[in-house]
Amino acid sequence: MPEPQLQLQLQLQLQLLRPDHAPAILAFERENRAYFAASIPDRGDEYFEQFDERHRLQLADQEAGECHYHVLVDTAGEVLGRVNLVDVADGVAELGYRIAERAAGRGLATRAVRAVCELAADGYGLTTLRARATLDNAASRAVLARVGFTVTGQTRLNGRPALTYLRSVTGPRQ
Repeated sequence: MPEPQLQLQLQLQLQLLRPDHAPAILAFERENRAYFAASIPDRGDEYFEQFDERHRLQLADQEAGECHYHVLVDTAGEVLGRVNLVDVADGVAELGYRIAERAAGRGLATRAVRAVCELAADGYGLTTLRARATLDNAASRAVLARVGFTVTGQTRLNGRPALTYLRSVTGPRQ
């Protein structure tokens, strides 16, 4: 499995999930919980109570090639975002991402999602990515549009109206 170390602006790195990321990811999720819950479904208390076990399971899923978890890390090792490819099967994966409140609005999500789209094709051999975004999450929908995702339909995400998206990652780069 390739080790993505793509340099992004502002001295950030997109890194493949490792065991030593756990404390920084947990801090990131706790610090941004209310911010995330305003636009995406909340992870719930169980996520935080069972974080260590979930982290181990994510690493096992990644090792098995079922998922590819990435963290956007600054030079101090602080996590500013996550970009994940989950449910990998038959060349297709579901994209999910989140950026810390204090880092939002600087184009980090767009750059990180674009980098993971490149990794999906060049590093993981994927051909297609799916994504979903709630209707009230305009920022996320804008990121998906900027990196070449197209709307394919409507759905509900934890009871909230949402759109579904699709992007080929084998064609021309966005």
